Amino acid sequence: MSRIVKWSADRLAAALLLVLLSALLAAIAVWILLDDGRPVLLAQERVGRDGRRFRMLKFRTMVPNALELASELTDDPYGVVPDDPRITRPGRFLRRTSLDELPQLWNVLVGQMSLVGPRPDLVEQAENYSERDRGRLAVAPGITGWSQVNGREEISWPERIDQDLWYIEHWSLGLDLRILLRTFTQLGRTAEAPVEDTMNIERARAREKAESS
Repeated sequence: MSRIVKWSADRLAAALLLVLLSALLAAIAVWILLDDGRPVLLAQERVGRDGRRFRMLKFRTMVPNALELASELTDDPYGVVPDDPRITRPGRFLRRTSLDELPQLWNVLVGQMSLVGPRPDLVEQAENYSERDRGRLAVAPGITGWSQVNGREEISWPERIDQDLWYIEHWSLGLDLRILLRTFTQLGRTAEAPVEDTMNIERARAREKAESS
């Protein structure tokens, strides 16, 4: 019954918030458009529940050629760059306030995501999952989650996996409410120093080596 309540509450809340925040969403879109042109939204392929792929929406916070510039700025294939110069002026504000995540309410509305759950990983990262890591795919990914309010980008990838698995094992509607409340208290936080995803980098290199041998 609790799972049904979560499923229904997610969609009802997403629909309501999309209506209530429509003026804000439009204002952000215009700001991005005037500052740096199109596209306003970024649709990035991510891995959801049971390994299904979907296009996760975000407001664009980087310059349009961010991926091409990545190789010039870092050896990290997942693009972690301290004080990243690719982030636009609107992007810095949107990231600090998490407003760049608002378009994911549409992903929640259509059933691809939940308000609360493990954050959806990139396809390239999911390809490096161990059998244990795949346990985080047992539930729908979330806009916010347990690891988001307990370190976010400042914790290592293995720590994040541990926290996601803990969340799934201990899930309750009360825990989701607690995470949502803590998420609101973190809005406007100071900029974080992202941790390099060393584990996925090493796994990707090992896989490439095995495939080429």
